[in-house]
Amino acid sequence: MKTITTLILLALTLFSAPIARADTFGNGANTFNIEFVDIGNPGNAADTTGSPNPAGSVAVAYRIGKYEISEQMIDKANALGLLGITKDTRGPDKPATSVSWFEAAKFINWLNIDANSTPAYKFDGSGNFQLWAPSDPGYNPNNLFRNSQAKYFLPSVDEWYKAAYFDPNGGVYYDYPTGSDSVPTAVASGTVAGTAVYGQSFATGPADIMLAGGLSPYGTAGQGGNVLEWEETDFDLLNDSSSSARGVRGGSWYDGSSFLLATFRDVDFPMLESFNVGFRV
Repeated sequence: MKTITTLILLALTLFSAPIARADTFGNGANTFNIEFVDIGNPGNAADTTGSPNPAGSVAVAYRIGKYEISEQMIDKANALGLLGITKDTRGPDKPATSVSWFEAAKFINWLNIDANSTPAYKFDGSGNFQLWAPSDPGYNPNNLFRNSQAKYFLPSVDEWYKAAYFDPNGGVYYDYPTGSDSVPTAVASGTVAGTAVYGQSFATGPADIMLAGGLSPYGTAGQGGNVLEWEETDFDLLNDSSSSARGVRGGSWYDGSSFLLATFRDVDFPMLESFNVGFRV
């Protein structure tokens, strides 16, 4: 009986454990992996206590990057795709910051092309961001930014929120992206459960993407603290203007705990390159 009980508990643990799989991009010396976690429970109820209200309901299953995009990933994509993306230079495994929304979109388009998929975002011949039109294959009238045929994209406001705050086991939303309503323990680096990289001096800088604090219930790292992250979504939630302000959220390494809360959502313009803003795919 003891052995059977132990096996049942082990099976339940394995079933509920976050699953992460890596996709490979590039070639030769410029090969790199992006690790993704599965976000299931499609059609989950929205949260009505955060920002925006409601938030977090996603109709389909999807995947999201376990970690933020690193500097070396940008370097390798630049080398192969001649993308010309500029960024800060803190170290190869540091999150890529001072990357505009437009540059993040171009990086993601390159991921799609490398994977023989459709680019997610539309740019004209001069490199200017455009809205998808009804005549474009993959046009989605509910999201003029994202091509519905693309495989990779920036997370929408709801996709980001769900991955950070929703617990699929209990069917509840937490205040912080560490699976808790309690303030995370502030650390400069590490992976201990219930910790986040925030409350540090400005000079400390962000942690390596793999050391950006404890995980969310779905298994993502760094959605609270380390660096703020671009949402795909307009701050006004309409996605109807090529130059309108976009949502950013999650807080950074020098912010206070309130920036990590589900009630915090900030704003930045897509052409700006901010030293504390990065992104995940």
